[in-house]
Amino acid sequence: MFISPLEQFSINILLPIFIQFFDFSFTNSSLILTLTFLLVIGLFNAVSSSSKLIPNSWQLILEFLYDFILNQVLTENVKKDSKLYFPMLFSIFLFILSMNLAGMIPYSFTVTSHIIVTFGIALIAFAAINLIGIKIHGFHMISFFLPAGAPIALAPLLVMIEIVSYSFRVISLALRLFANMMSGHCLLKILAGFS
Repeated sequence: MFISPLEQFSINILLPIFIQFFDFSFTNSSLILTLTFLLVIGLFNAVSSSSKLIPNSWQLILEFLYDFILNQVLTENVKKDSKLYFPMLFSIFLFILSMNLAGMIPYSFTVTSHIIVTFGIALIAFAAINLIGIKIHGFHMISFFLPAGAPIALAPLLVMIEIVSYSFRVISLALRLFANMMSGHCLLKILAGFS
């Protein structure tokens, strides 16, 4: 009997919890999310508590991840006041990396293959970027939506187009991660079925 490659993305309730009209059930997605979170926290605690001047292989891997993101934040993207934003960016990176790696384990579940998870991450990042932008630039941030040298007569149209394209970044980020995880895992399941 042929098993659909999409069955691996179904959410199954493991522990039903209903409080009036709300569903707080513990699912396979919640289980993988919790186990991966505990594993990452445990790994960081174990490695940092036994860290040495000459690192072992686990310490080397975690230091490489830390250094990679720190260099991306400091030199490539944020530059100014980048150490303030590093914890959030490092946490998002570790969350996505660990969830994607957990999804590669056979009979596991890929949490980032669901649009609501990727949309939540993108929405949190978008809200943080806007709050930081308003804090730094004030409401002068709105002037970023009018391209330099644009005619004033076209300003309402250009500002509206820029605001719409800026807002749709949330959907774009969420869809790209979701689609990559969904298609990649479907392809792996199909190829494994052929073998």
